[in-house]
Order: sequence, then structure tokens, then C-alpha cells
Amino acid sequence: MKYAIAVIDIGMTNKKVAIYDENLKQLEARYRTFDPVPVKNCQTHDLAAMESWFIDELRRTAAIYPIRAITISTHGATFVCVGEDGMPSVPSVYYTHEPGDTFHDAFYARFGRPETLQAETGTPYFKALINPAKGILFAQEQFPEGFRRTKYILNYPQYWGYRFTGRLGAENTYVGCHSYLWDWKQGTWSSVAAGLGIRELLPGELRHSWDVLGPISSHLAKATGLAPDTLVTMGIHDSNASLLPHFAKKGRRGFVLNSTGTWCVLMNPVERYGFKDDELGKVVFFNQSAFGTPVKTAIFLGGYEYETWSHLIQKLHHRQDLPPFKIGLYRSILANRSAFLLPELTAGSGQFPGSKPRVVENDVSYSYQDIVAGKSVPPCFNDFETAIAVLRISLVMQTLTALERTGLEPGQEVYTEGGFRKNEAYNSLLSAALQDNPLALTDIAEATAFGAAMTAKMALTGNSLEDLKDDFSVEYQQVPKASFPDLIPYRKIWCTFAEKED
Repeated sequence: MKYAIAVIDIGMTNKKVAIYDENLKQLEARYRTFDPVPVKNCQTHDLAAMESWFIDELRRTAAIYPIRAITISTHGATFVCVGEDGMPSVPSVYYTHEPGDTFHDAFYARFGRPETLQAETGTPYFKALINPAKGILFAQEQFPEGFRRTKYILNYPQYWGYRFTGRLGAENTYVGCHSYLWDWKQGTWSSVAAGLGIRELLPGELRHSWDVLGPISSHLAKATGLAPDTLVTMGIHDSNASLLPHFAKKGRRGFVLNSTGTWCVLMNPVERYGFKDDELGKVVFFNQSAFGTPVKTAIFLGGYEYETWSHLIQKLHHRQDLPPFKIGLYRSILANRSAFLLPELTAGSGQFPGSKPRVVENDVSYSYQDIVAGKSVPPCFNDFETAIAVLRISLVMQTLTALERTGLEPGQEVYTEGGFRKNEAYNSLLSAALQDNPLALTDIAEATAFGAAMTAKMALTGNSLEDLKDDFSVEYQQVPKASFPDLIPYRKIWCTFAEKED
């Protein structure tokens, strides 16, 4: 083995340290979860415990593999305020924290209407602190003393890069990730960043994910046994990392990636930035690719919805399994058009922000809360397989809307990867609905870590992303187009319910 790459992949739930060889083959991966630290009724990231574990894992793997590079990918919407001493000056609050409508209203009263900011920054209205600019305002208000001691505001991947190298930086995928902080048209920090008074706290230059932030610090070299010239890349936003294998294999446009997990993230690399008038106010936005190009994006909490509802249904039936796909059952549900499961369990997180989580059956509404409490159960939930089928159909309905909002065009390929690859019913229904678009399942099991490893190899070798296309293989398994003649009529009724508040 010529060299190895260490990938630190930080999800909201699981943290991972993975090792890849020079041929981008994963050699091992270890996972760990960390409980949040409660501060002022907020959940905050346990940065100290995470850092200790990362160092332990780097020390262990450095004794086994010739690690020459470290690269970091992280979930979005997270930043760390750093003081003069190089340590966090303000708790890093979970982006899932909901400060309430009064906070959101005050934010837009101060910085501009949601639609105006969406057009400028590519960022939609999200509840909670999923917009980092809102997170910064929240930190200013809730932790004023700590914020006054803040010398730098670092995006999450670059915070870890700073801890590993002592060097500051920023790269485009994270700045362009629904932050409200980047003006797409001007190519600079936004009016919101100026209004928050933080311009001098932000790095001045955006670099690429594969650029080298620096060699590891002497402290990290001593703590881990890594060679002092081990390099650390700039880091990357996780969803953007998952695009890189497909960019290498398929080119930088012409497909939509349906990356499924807790969040379903649908990404369409497009030629130019800009919204249609009827898109403003919708949950559609622009990510920046690793190349700084626009990626029209729509998201919803598909994995979370599936897991939460399925656990409820399993509990009602004293089951732990999930039923197989029986095409006749799904055709019957679609033909009857009487049972509909609606989002959103987390308000404002997806494509139907006004929808309340419920089941509507024969025009009777059964709220999620009432079902959980046992106050009422929709008739379709009395049969285990039917209940799961109605849930799976709901995920397809949400995916179709998200695909439309990314600007899916006839002939574009759609690639599903992540947790829903194994959901046969979901993929069969989705393929059937996309009559003008081939649907394929990819075999990339951990696309985020793999994409991050690609950036490290680029840094080490000086090769372009396209130069790496022969270093690995991707299987694109086409999903046959089964017949569900009542799918579109069913969807029209489903959307009618989802688009009105109950």
C-alpha cells in the first residue's frame, strides 16, 4: 500500500472514521454516537468528546496504515464560534433547535422577506436553525458574552480542519448550503452576513474541497503518531460529497441524485442559478457543488418519516419486521384512492410545510398524535401490510414533488442511493411514475465518505476528479417500469390533502 486516507465523516447521529487505500477501497470504518450536551434548554454538540475520539481513532489507525491525508465531511447547517484561545467560545447548538415563530418573524423583519433572501442567497425558509445565519443570530442573543469573545466563525468541516492544523479556511460547498450567508449573484458574503456584523469573523477566501488547508499540527502529530507532513484538506458538505462519484463517471450535469437517509436530498446539477417566480417561497434551494456550480436541491425528512411511522405501525401490530412488496396490494390502494398518509412530522422540513402529520381515510382525518395516543386508528392501519404500503406510497408522493422542484427534465436519469435502495416498493412505484426518466439504483454504500476520500486523493496526487473515474466502479441498476395505472390520479388527491393545512 502506497498510502492511506483517513475520512472523518460527521453525521447528525453517527460519527465515523473510515480508512481508504490509494485505490479508494475502504479498508475499515468505525462508528460512534455522542449524546448532546444540554445548555440553556438547547441540545449542543459535544465537541470535546468527539475530538478525543477522533484523536484516539487516528492514533490507532496510524499504527496500522500509512495515512498521508485527512479529510472531513459533515452534515450541514452547523458552525462553531472560536475565541482567541482557539477553543469554542459559544456552544454549538443543534440545528434542530426550534426558537419559535417570534424569533423567525424578527429575523425576517430585520434582514428581509423570505422570498427576497431566497432569490439572493438560494436559501429557503426553514424552521428551527437549519439556516446558519439564524443560528448565528440565536448565538448572539442567547450567548452574548461568549459571542463577544468570538474571533472566528468557522463552518463545521473547517472547524475540525482548524483543530487539526491550526489554520483557518472556508470552502464553497458549505457556505452555499442554505446558509443565508452567500450572495449567489454577487459572488460574495451576503447582506445578511453584513447585517449580522460578522463579515470580519468569516474567512475572506473560498477554496475548493480538495485544496490543502495545511499539514497537521505538531500537537496532533505527537498525539497520534501521524507523520508531521500528513495533510488535511478543506473538507466538504456531505450531500455535495455524494455527488462526486457521479460527476466523475457521468459528467457534471444530466442526472438527478436522490440521496436517501434521514434526510432525502434530491440534487440536480444545473447550468445556471435562478428561481422561477412560482418557486420562491417553496422548499427548493441551491447548493454549491465542489466546483462552485449551482445544484438545484429539494429535501424532506423521508428516512425519519419512514422510521417513525413504521415503528408506530409495528407497535400497533406487535411486529418488528417489514412486509415484502406485493404489487397487487399497491395497485388496490392506488385504485381505491381512499387512504392517504400525509407529512410532515417535523413542521416546515420538507415540500409540504403546511401539512400536518396524519392519515386521511374516506375523508376522515386521523392525526399522528391521536394515533400515537391510541385515541383513534385509521381503518387502513388495522392491517399491517396495508399500513406499511400506504406509508411507502407517501414517500413516493413526496419524492415526486421534490424531483419536480429540482427542475427534472424528460430524459434525465435519476439515481437512488442510500437507505431507500433496498425499498423495492418505493423504487418500483417511483420508476413507474417517472415514465420519461430512467431510474437506477447505485451500489455506492457510503457515498459521503467515498466522495470525501476522492477529494483527499485529488489533493495528494494533483489529479482532477475526472482523472479518478477509472479508479473505481459504480453499478447503475435500472429499475423496470411496472404498471400502476392509478398512481397519477391517486397523487392528485394526495397532493390536495398535503397542500392544505388540516
